[in-house]
Amino acid sequence: MMILRSMLLASLVLVLAACGGPDRVIPVGTPIAPNFRDADPVDFNAPAPARYPVHGIDAARFQNSIDWAQARRNGVNFAFIKATEGGDLLDPAFGDHWRGAGGAGVARGAYHFYYFCTTPEVQARWFIRNVPKTKGMLPPVLDMEWNPFSPTCAHRRPNADVVQDEMRRWLRIVEAHYGQRPIIYTTPRFYEENELAGFRGFEYWLRTTAKNPREVYHGQSWRFWQYSMTGLIEGIDGTVDLNAFSGSRAEWAAWVAARQMR
Repeated sequence: MMILRSMLLASLVLVLAACGGPDRVIPVGTPIAPNFRDADPVDFNAPAPARYPVHGIDAARFQNSIDWAQARRNGVNFAFIKATEGGDLLDPAFGDHWRGAGGAGVARGAYHFYYFCTTPEVQARWFIRNVPKTKGMLPPVLDMEWNPFSPTCAHRRPNADVVQDEMRRWLRIVEAHYGQRPIIYTTPRFYEENELAGFRGFEYWLRTTAKNPREVYHGQSWRFWQYSMTGLIEGIDGTVDLNAFSGSRAEWAAWVAARQMR
């Protein structure tokens, strides 16, 4: 009887593993094809997002219910999670998202939303205070875009020289702390108005939800492309931003190996 019970238990474990049961954790370096839908799909010119095999999401407090294990099984290979804004705001969902993504085998990184009403030194220290050095984490991200919704900072828009100087100061501090050069996220308008085509030496995560990056950021290389704000993924309530990695499955594995925190 004991032997029979052991055989039945072993068979059950194998069945659950084969079916992707709720406790299955897929290793970070194993890319899964995206099983995504879009509430407002766009017919992109080539190269379209479907050309790229490795996809993921970005998440903040607006995604208040994520089953990370289910999302991972549906092709969420990476997630950039909002951590901080300015010099004193912590996204209230950061801790839960950070732990959930890590526990599900999702490659995770944290991002900071920049304000022009606080010095870059204060903002860098705030990010460092709230984002733990975690083995395997992706490089930190500096989110550079105009903020029209801030009650105190919406109309502060320095010229390009000031913007680039403040970016360099934040990036220098954060890179020294985490030991990885940060990624820069930006939007078409911010990129153009602040002459970021000449801001070299960093990997870019580019937003463009109506055209592909080649059509919008002429000549700019990119590592990640945010191509939708209306993604639908089983395991995530509501819509979520969708992102593509710029290379093949093998290039993804090599990039993660080179750029994750040791």
